[in-house]
Amino acid sequence: MTDTAFQQRADDALIRYGARFMPMEIVRASGTCVYDSAGREILDFTSGQMSSVLGHSHPDIVATISETAGTLDHLYSGMLSEPVVALAERLAAVTPEGLDRTMLLSTGGESNEAAVKMAKLYTGGYEVVGFNSSWHGMTGGAAAATYAAGRKGYGPTMPGSLSIPAPNPYRPRFGADGIDWRAELDDAFYQIDRQSTGNLAAFIAEPILSTGGVVDLPEGYLRALKDHCAARGMLLILDEAQTGLGRTGMMFAFERDGVTPDILTLSKTLGAGLPLSAVMTSREIEETCHARGFLFYTTHVSDPLPAAVGLKVLDIVARDNLCERAQRMGALLQGGLRDLMQRHHAIGDVRGRGLLLGVEIVADRASKVPSPEIGNAVTAYCMEHGLSMNIVSLPELASVFRIAPPLTVSEDEIARALEIFDAAFTSVCG
Repeated sequence: MTDTAFQQRADDALIRYGARFMPMEIVRASGTCVYDSAGREILDFTSGQMSSVLGHSHPDIVATISETAGTLDHLYSGMLSEPVVALAERLAAVTPEGLDRTMLLSTGGESNEAAVKMAKLYTGGYEVVGFNSSWHGMTGGAAAATYAAGRKGYGPTMPGSLSIPAPNPYRPRFGADGIDWRAELDDAFYQIDRQSTGNLAAFIAEPILSTGGVVDLPEGYLRALKDHCAARGMLLILDEAQTGLGRTGMMFAFERDGVTPDILTLSKTLGAGLPLSAVMTSREIEETCHARGFLFYTTHVSDPLPAAVGLKVLDIVARDNLCERAQRMGALLQGGLRDLMQRHHAIGDVRGRGLLLGVEIVADRASKVPSPEIGNAVTAYCMEHGLSMNIVSLPELASVFRIAPPLTVSEDEIARALEIFDAAFTSVCG
């Protein structure tokens, strides 16, 4: 499986950026699969970097890219095109009232950076609160609100960076019985109030903390969180990089709780694998920020080609009923994973929504001690036998497989993935 010559070239030429490079060259991708230089077919159950909700090389996306690249690809940032305005209109139509205006950017970190700047300008505060196992990006403000990894060795982050624990029913903070999440949230804000200098600007949250271990916030949590924010004059920013556009079985994960964020950021799934992100907010917030001189001028803001792709993604999600499909296929996949949990003691928990699922790996269920050793061995077995999945093994986090196949995944592909996953645990654990 290892392409030694290719790997040596990569080692000599590339800056390593955190991910462990897999020992093969990927030469093409189609549907739910990627293919290496040896011709091996590998099921991609992370949708690339949790982005390719329509699978790889979707024919409608390929056609859109080809057509748009031949007419409009990139423009001066002060020029507008039909795809940009149309995508902003479409996003306003599929989100609740109060998310009226949109800015189109390239990456999730970039969109979160813009959202944080907007919240600071609107509120006049500078303190931003996040979850202590969050991931929002690698740029300054987004990195300051990212607590899952990458905080050590770089000096101070943005002033006013504060955090609270995310509720985790599998690993309650106060013993086996824990306490209810409302009491935990109330206590967390009590602590925030003690630390704040009186300049709270925003809370930024993922509805499901993916890198944090696929921790799904309890139903009702977002409503209570927004109430806490409103009581303090803070804005609620929701980062739906991974949960947006049908992944959880709804168009947006926040819809389950019947709450609308003050600012919504989208990325990953919006471009279905291409670099496209969006910041959405209310007319009132946008007009206030504009009047105060809001500046977020980038080279690729409002680029027409990715906007055309985003429009096509929304078309396909609606046309092919992919929200409903994510519910159905997610139930099938989660049911299969729970069956495996009955047979393999190293599977401590199965959780998530739709086609964003987490499988937590432990040394034994009684102690719940995370086992990255088992997780890494299972990962290697799966890759060798044609299944790519992503396991979170960051310091201070449990070993959790993030399983997120494209929304177009078939029943046969789910069955094949479960068979490989089953065989991996049998091989590793006996």
